[in-house]
Amino acid sequence: MPPVWQIVGYKNSGKTTLVCSLVERFTAKDVRTAVIKHDAHDFDIDHPGTDSYRHRKSGASAIALVSSRRTAVIEERETGLDELIGRFSDYDFILVEGFKQAEYPKLVIVRSLEDHALASQLTSVQAVVSWFAADVVQGRMELQQGSVPVFGVDDIDRIAEWLLRNHGH
Repeated sequence: MPPVWQIVGYKNSGKTTLVCSLVERFTAKDVRTAVIKHDAHDFDIDHPGTDSYRHRKSGASAIALVSSRRTAVIEERETGLDELIGRFSDYDFILVEGFKQAEYPKLVIVRSLEDHALASQLTSVQAVVSWFAADVVQGRMELQQGSVPVFGVDDIDRIAEWLLRNHGH
């Protein structure tokens, strides 16, 4: 199995920006990365006028769209994180955005003072990514599970190198 890392934080903390930046760095190093994102809202990736939309509206429980370059699967059910990770086992690295309560290693993004509490409440926190200069200068943060490194929100290269060096292939 490839390494699995969760990027967690409250809404608008910068999770998607960090995930995309890490994927860019990993791709530049030929690290094939899969991303799994939790969405707290109901989402729809299919739109009126497409054949697949018509398939779903007619009652199909699952649809696969396949071309020579891309595959998309739409299922009318919630899929568990472990099942999704299993589907992505052929990749080099898996980044998970959200799923705060899962037990995979986590990077917690801290954007407000209240977010410090989140870092202390979660399990499997391996590092903190902070918007606060004081956190970054300190370099480490004490959590219930022990001391973890702190990166600045703009330290993307350092975060990517740390993940690959310590926890990647």
